[in-house]
Amino acid sequence: MTPAPATESRATPSDTTAPGTPPAWYARPAAREWTCAPAPAEVRAFHITLPEYAPTPLTELPLLAAELGVGRVFVKDESARLGLPAFKALGASWAVHRVLAERASDTPVELVTATDGNHGRAVARIARRLGLRAHVFVSQGVHPGAAAAIEGEGARVTRVAGDYDRAVREAAAAARAEGSVLVQDTAWDGYEEVPARIVEGYSTLFAEVDGQLADGGAGAPDLMAVPVGVGSLAQAAVTHYRSRGVHGGPALLAVEPTEAAPALASLTRGESVTVAAGETVMAGLNCGTLSGLAWPVLRDGLDAAVTVPDAEALAAVRDLAALGVSSGPCGAAALAGARAALTGAGAGGRRAELGLGAGATVVLLSTEGREANPHGAE
Repeated sequence: MTPAPATESRATPSDTTAPGTPPAWYARPAAREWTCAPAPAEVRAFHITLPEYAPTPLTELPLLAAELGVGRVFVKDESARLGLPAFKALGASWAVHRVLAERASDTPVELVTATDGNHGRAVARIARRLGLRAHVFVSQGVHPGAAAAIEGEGARVTRVAGDYDRAVREAAAAARAEGSVLVQDTAWDGYEEVPARIVEGYSTLFAEVDGQLADGGAGAPDLMAVPVGVGSLAQAAVTHYRSRGVHGGPALLAVEPTEAAPALASLTRGESVTVAAGETVMAGLNCGTLSGLAWPVLRDGLDAAVTVPDAEALAAVRDLAALGVSSGPCGAAALAGARAALTGAGAGGRRAELGLGAGATVVLLSTEGREANPHGAE
């Protein structure tokens, strides 16, 4: 079954915000009272067996802490994850491992997926490593360099004259062919098992953060900013921090482009809606519909959501580079979102809703390096 559209909402925020205007914002402090089941413990054990596995850096940046008015700021730098410049290989590797382990036949399969950049390259790399074929549908707006990198992994690439949602529909149709398996990082009614495995795969990232913060004497984070596309990484964040069996945990902030913000729209409406995704340099976040698995988890477990325009994401790219962190626009969106939430007009109220004091520890998930998405680097 191809994904059905969610409730339509055609309103899309503008990419320009007048100086002094508060950002588009949603908050639900009661989210820290919600709990859920944890990801399987065997996920990280699997990742550790991979030849290229190593924890990615968690870099402390005191200058950002001073700017944001908090105690400590750390950036989880996913610019070199399992040999690729983005975090996506964590989910794709675990999902493909489980798909192949559960197949009744040893006949080689073709891995099929749609992408707005990083997920497609991760699936293509895993296919190449396992001696399998890959067919990747690339949505409109993906940087030509990112599409070329997918082809460089040996995958067959089909460029789609449309947005990410259309690419997903075309990939799902192609995967009906004999010998094909859809490895998609978004879920809809009737297609849930593989996306659930992908979300489980991301749990390794958060387990690393826990250990690295402890090693740095920081304890648990008070705020984590997570870039959101279809919502699977944010789903993994909520699952990790709301599965401790007790209420509390960090405030979890979803950050989206102003031109593609289905999470904020859905949270505001109280139901999953599809928005009209416009053009944005945050190509990996340019999604109009949340994953069907992610939505109920985000609805119940996210503390807040904010949108950021391209200009602010690109400024964050430059600022992180100056501090020694390679980040593409999607990854740098976490910093742009933290700035929008914690500074500027109305910041006092937003900080209160997030429960942040001057000594808070903030973690920014930089989900990709500049190589993954070179928008703005030309």
